[in-house]
Amino acid sequence: MILFRNLALSRGIQALFSGASLTLERGWKVGLVGANGSGKSSLLALIAGELAADAGDCELQPSTRIARIEQEAPALEQPVIEYLLDADAELRAAQAAIIATESAGDGERLALAHERYAHAGGYTAQARAMALLAGLGFAQADALRPVREFSGGYRMRLNLGRALVRPSDLLLDEPTNHLDLDTILWFENWLRGYAGMLLVVSHDRDFLDRVSDHTLAIGNATLRLYAGNYSAYERLQAIELAQQAALAARQSKEVQRITSFVERFRAKASKARQAQSRLKQLERMAEIAPVYAAQSFRIQFEEPERQPERIVALENAAAGYGDRPVLAGISMVVARNDRLAVIGANGAGKTTLVRLLAGELAPLSGRRAEGRGIVIGYFAQHQVEMLRAEETPLAMMRRLFHGEREQKLRDFLGRFGFAAERAERPIGPLSGGEKSRLALAALVRQRPNLLLLDEPTNHLDLEMRRSLAMALQSYAGALVIVSHDRHLLATCADRILVVGEGRVAEFDGDLEDYRRLRLKQERGAAPSEPRRSRREARREDAAARETQRARLHPIEQRLARVETRVEKLSAEHAAVVARLAEPGLYADAQKQALAQALEDDARLKWELARAETEWLEISERLEAMRAS
Repeated sequence: MILFRNLALSRGIQALFSGASLTLERGWKVGLVGANGSGKSSLLALIAGELAADAGDCELQPSTRIARIEQEAPALEQPVIEYLLDADAELRAAQAAIIATESAGDGERLALAHERYAHAGGYTAQARAMALLAGLGFAQADALRPVREFSGGYRMRLNLGRALVRPSDLLLDEPTNHLDLDTILWFENWLRGYAGMLLVVSHDRDFLDRVSDHTLAIGNATLRLYAGNYSAYERLQAIELAQQAALAARQSKEVQRITSFVERFRAKASKARQAQSRLKQLERMAEIAPVYAAQSFRIQFEEPERQPERIVALENAAAGYGDRPVLAGISMVVARNDRLAVIGANGAGKTTLVRLLAGELAPLSGRRAEGRGIVIGYFAQHQVEMLRAEETPLAMMRRLFHGEREQKLRDFLGRFGFAAERAERPIGPLSGGEKSRLALAALVRQRPNLLLLDEPTNHLDLEMRRSLAMALQSYAGALVIVSHDRHLLATCADRILVVGEGRVAEFDGDLEDYRRLRLKQERGAAPSEPRRSRREARREDAAARETQRARLHPIEQRLARVETRVEKLSAEHAAVVARLAEPGLYADAQKQALAQALEDDARLKWELARAETEWLEISERLEAMRAS
């Protein structure tokens, strides 16, 4: 469906990647990963035809219908439902054709116009649009409200809805921005039924694991395709890094051996020709550079100086703004070693709860009490925005921790990616991810015994999120974290608080239990479709079966190809094992053959394990699609 042929792409003078040749097949669900600034958005723009390649070709199958999320969120007077349906150009054209032929009084043309309207899904369009709105977190009454009445975040959700409502063969974008956990769970389920290709950027590894079956990675100025979801990509990348490191180490030893020979015998006439030969061998030897994983930030929370048993207690507290309560009836205690995840829809009051715990909001009623010796570390996006643009990271740390030695502060900043001269650059031009890292650094340095994190992963790439999760796992104080990153919540918290309908309640279960509950509630609350005639029902059921066959066919073909590859690799490996069982192979004269057989054995084992993993993943996806 998409063919890259010797493709190269740059941003200014920076080469993002070059020499990329690969094919992305119809029906694949591809996660696009790479560090912030690696070129993910540029690649999406290239595929969408918004950028030109520096070299090579990017070819899409003719007549491919591309859906992207519009980045402008206009404040329109238009009702939400009409704004959504306007994205389907064919539907609107079919409606216009009906109106035009009705006024002309041409019965045959009118019949054809109605047939076109039915083919465009016009008779179910309203129901499909209402289902999308419900999944995106809009109430039924919101469908008739003007778009302008909604916040920028909810208007961006409407833009996601516009991308989903129009028929497409290829969906490109970063769709999880502006979505809360409940909406992400719904969206994952929606994508299971999407028949086209998905090429998606996300820093949510659980989302990538659930929706993708291939991973396209940008890094080290290369573009590489891996079979499997994000977790499979991580495993394969680790194997490659280990192999590359071993090759580099072997080459380094060989270079040392040749160099030593040249230095010893360059001056000897009898060895001069051999020394020159070794020098030419060194010149011809392509250097194998050790490949390193993405930069690892060594975040580490130091032990709090004090750890009181009861840190913050709320008794029948209400919280809100002005005289308008957002939450009421909150009674809870945050105790030493508590690790709480706070989830709920956007606007439900998660931030209000965290601000109440932090003491930034006084309770409207009820009581808030703190233990003695409390040091609260509170991370929120407004704190990132309050960083002083003209200040440098080092100057900021000197201001906040003025009694500490400069070298100690420099060493500390280096753990967050601000080593050497990076510590002395102004904060203003830093990216959103870099500013978040800096705000986290200042927070960590406080040695808090209560850590309150409100969406700490915004702007952070997958590597930084991994480092943060690892640091939080070893954090010794109490933790309250608001995030839609399920991997972070699952690895760092052991209790879940759900905020909704003005209340805070503990959820009895884990995030997987919550996901199943939400999907069950969603199926039970799905809006009913208008009644259909028997003829319409038969036609639509037949179309649904054909759509299902079209969805499953490319996956079934892939599964058959992988099965054939597994059988072939198994036969090849069995032949190598039989060869290794022959006593004659271990004779001195067979050393080269033995080495080759051992190399083949290791290679085939690795290829077979990779193929079997791919077979399992495709089989699970096919089974899930058949059940959906």
